[in-house]
Amino acid sequence: MDMQEIAARGLVLLGCGKMGSAMLAGWLEGGLPAALAWVIDPNPSDWLKGTGVRLNAELPKAPGIVLIAVKPQMMGEALPVLQSYGNGQTLFISVAAGTSIATYQDILGAETPIVRAMPNTPAAVGRGITAIIGNAHAAPKDLERAEGLLQAVGQTVRLDNEGQMDAVTGVSGSGPAYVFHLIETLAAAGEAQGLPAELAMQLAKATVAGAGALAEAAEDSPGQLRVNVTSPNGTTQAALEVLMDEQNGFPALLKRAVAAATERSKELSRG
Repeated sequence: MDMQEIAARGLVLLGCGKMGSAMLAGWLEGGLPAALAWVIDPNPSDWLKGTGVRLNAELPKAPGIVLIAVKPQMMGEALPVLQSYGNGQTLFISVAAGTSIATYQDILGAETPIVRAMPNTPAAVGRGITAIIGNAHAAPKDLERAEGLLQAVGQTVRLDNEGQMDAVTGVSGSGPAYVFHLIETLAAAGEAQGLPAELAMQLAKATVAGAGALAEAAEDSPGQLRVNVTSPNGTTQAALEVLMDEQNGFPALLKRAVAAATERSKELSRG
């Protein structure tokens, strides 16, 4: 995080719901003085009120960064407040799903430096991953500044072009919900085999969380990790013959699911 830049010009957070709160908490824990953060939120939480940030106060004349974290349907009402910062030195970073860079340029001005970002909900526990892409006026330093802020809640990756954002939405943006559903269904399957509900859920949560942590930490690929745990003609192989079925298993199912989410993201971006 470029603390010198923020100290000189300030940081504005537009919207402080779950994602905005997760990011703000990460910044404060990372050393951002509360007095350097201005937050605009019509319905502030008790937690937000207790942070010491400048809440719904008069904004600085030329903040270094404005981070937009409102819901897409609130964009038309919220953004005009910030139009005066467009076409200047203020960097705009958006984590609002389905809102294109072109939409921001139409409202703020074509010469505004803008970075579009797609985080995901594990940001709430500092384990998110955020994909970013800048417009033509976002300099390399602007992308570094965006990464510095967004890495407060997890990893960041850079995209080659904005068109990839819809697929990112289908994989990592919506992906946590797929995993949560896997936990639900794995626990239910354990119950169906005679386990108590609470025990089945504990086993399912710990198994998915542990496997994810192992996949991230291990040098082996997920495919090799799968092979490592699969004994010939054993229990895991019996299960994988079902899950890896090309017609009815994970390969076809997840391909359709990610395609559906990607297509919906495109539809939302078109308005």
